[in-house]
Amino acid sequence: MTWTTLQTALADQGYIAGDDLAMALHLALTLGRPLLLEGPAGVGKTEVARVLAALKETQLIRLQCYEGLDAGQAIYEWNYQRQLLSIRAAAEAGETGKTQSATEIENRIFSEDFLLQRPLLQAIRQEKSPVLLVDEVDRADEEFEAYLLEVLSEYQVTVPELGTITATTRPMVILTANGTRDLSDALRRRCLYAHLDYPDAAAERAILLARAPEIETRLAAQIVGFVQALRREDLEKTPGIAEMLDFAAALMGLGIADLTQDPVTLQASLATLLKTENDRAAISTEISQRLAGKAA
Repeated sequence: MTWTTLQTALADQGYIAGDDLAMALHLALTLGRPLLLEGPAGVGKTEVARVLAALKETQLIRLQCYEGLDAGQAIYEWNYQRQLLSIRAAAEAGETGKTQSATEIENRIFSEDFLLQRPLLQAIRQEKSPVLLVDEVDRADEEFEAYLLEVLSEYQVTVPELGTITATTRPMVILTANGTRDLSDALRRRCLYAHLDYPDAAAERAILLARAPEIETRLAAQIVGFVQALRREDLEKTPGIAEMLDFAAALMGLGIADLTQDPVTLQASLATLLKTENDRAAISTEISQRLAGKAA
């Protein structure tokens, strides 16, 4: 599959990828390398992984990163409750110190039966190569990147009680970052890279028409023009592509065919685009009508 056929296949799945992204994704799949997608929130970074999993007809395994994330939550941990219950049951049955030694009991409770697989371990143990999404990796602590590097460089996980577990098949790895903090050079070196930004008007109309083919072309152009103009306002949270699609769905559901026809309904529909109190206050009815008039 060439990068252009991949781009077409993504479009068939409803994802309009630019040339840079399509090429980066093609190279990542061809070379078996992780792909780091960086850019503001709401530009479709996470959606790349979802669409790729659908395209490859494979499982999507998602690791949502956050501050304080550690190896136990991302790779594996032991089911301590089951282990304690097993030890208690063995003691009540009189097995401890008699039919079973302490070492035998320890070997039993630190076995596969008591292992809880978290996303990174799940991803390398799949029979069919899954898509592993490490979402918002820049929200995790720098220390977590050290745990992640073993997976991205060797595609293996070390469990002290069980040894090294190597991937049966390599997962297709997508990492996303919103610029919350700078990522380490070591992590960047192991990844291919693409930067995603808000689409231009033509690309955003193509996205809207791909996701909502029933929408009228004129209304689609108005919606995109309105949202593009809204992004140029001084907002705390700039609306992304998902919000634009919600806005379009809301207008179609309300039977709006022209943004200038019902100022009250348009203002109420901004609940799909503006997600903070300050932003709602900043975009008054007068401003929304001015933006709608330009979009029309």
